[in-house]
Amino acid sequence: MKTFLRVFGGLAVAIGLLSIMGSANDCDGKCMEYANDIPTMLMVIGYGLVAMLGGAACLYAAERF
Repeated sequence: MKTFLRVFGGLAVAIGLLSIMGSANDCDGKCMEYANDIPTMLMVIGYGLVAMLGGAACLYAAERF
C-alpha cells in the first residue's frame, strides 16, 4: 500500500503542478482566441491545487504509516 500511495501521490503532485503552470492556455498573445477566460483559468488552478494537496496527503500518509 505504501508503494501505491507514493506513486499515486507523486503523480498527483506532478499533474497538479503541470495543470497550474498551463492554466492560462495562451501563446504569448499570438492566438488569444484560443486562450482560456478568467473563470476557466481559476477553475483549472483550483483543480490543480486540489490534486497537489491530495497528492501531498498521500505522500504524507505513505511515510507516516
